[in-house]
Amino acid sequence: MTNATDRANAADRANASDRPELQKAIEAFVDAGFAGIQMRVHDERGEWVGSAGVGRPGEGAKPPTDGHFWAGSVAKPFTATAVLQLVAEGSTGLDAPVADHLPELGLDRRITVRMLLGHTSGLFNYTGEYGEDGTLDAGIPATGKEWVDHRLHTYRPQELVALALSKPARFEPGARFGYSNTNYTLAALLIERVAGRPYAEEMGRRILRPLALRDTVLGGSGSELPEPYAHGYCRYQDAGEWKVADVSRQNPSMLFGAGDAMTTTRDLHTFFSALNGGKLLPAPLLAEMRTPYGELGYGLGLFVQDLGPEHGGTVHHHNGGAPGGYGALMYSTPDGAKTLTAGLTTGDAPVDPAQAFPGALDALVKQVFAADPAAA
Repeated sequence: MTNATDRANAADRANASDRPELQKAIEAFVDAGFAGIQMRVHDERGEWVGSAGVGRPGEGAKPPTDGHFWAGSVAKPFTATAVLQLVAEGSTGLDAPVADHLPELGLDRRITVRMLLGHTSGLFNYTGEYGEDGTLDAGIPATGKEWVDHRLHTYRPQELVALALSKPARFEPGARFGYSNTNYTLAALLIERVAGRPYAEEMGRRILRPLALRDTVLGGSGSELPEPYAHGYCRYQDAGEWKVADVSRQNPSMLFGAGDAMTTTRDLHTFFSALNGGKLLPAPLLAEMRTPYGELGYGLGLFVQDLGPEHGGTVHHHNGGAPGGYGALMYSTPDGAKTLTAGLTTGDAPVDPAQAFPGALDALVKQVFAADPAAA
């Protein structure tokens, strides 16, 4: 008897033959060294879902297109949206000092809510910072053997912030852009203080339940991915030898409010389409969120990118990567009508996909958002 997985695989094969250009674009990620990718596209032709590679190295099955995955920094737009909802309600202000809400932390009073959401506070990134000379000023274990060995540890957000504040600021508040997970852990603590509820509860109340995002968890510390899911692997050095660990089990609390997301491509589509479609924020605050700053074009919780008129114009996005094994893509047109969401996994092969990733990503995004897909 045909089971749900067989039906899903049959649907994937039908999709692949229906949109071969999309299937080819995701297969480029496998060619680049990823173990697998699952993708969902919503556009004028409807919904397309597909996957490439394998869900578990050594086995033949493709990644499930309805699979759960650790999504890393796609948590940031969720957190930013909740903060901006509090701004809309008058509970805080974009240019209010964060220290007014969290006085016990001893923050520089020049740091504002806007600076947290836009990564312009200058605060040290608690997962580590690379100096101008290329040397790493380490934070909590976020890569390699040390992370693998400690990946089930539960961190308290206060200890993450304390580590960051024990380091010198990178620059004066508001002086420039500097991506830092510390900003969003502080934003999550701000939500808790202003709303009077735990971050996870408030995110559920404001975003997850209203949008029926039943497969998304924010602010959790559970280490298990619900079935179905693709396995992710971390390749690392130990005493001069290369080793590989299955890191499908990992504790996301090390990125509280900044990257502690477990989700699916369907839920990411629903959220990002609703956000960009104006269903979660008043128009003036959505405009603030999508006003880019600096050479990377970061707004308040998302990136703004101009693909050029031949490739669809402006898109909004925020991708994510868990510390080992998993990645996520989340893109949308400004009206939320066309979206691309995906989950990626790294495998156990001695291949680093980092060099080929930018090219594969650029080709995929231009293929999906091109005004004339045949010309992409």
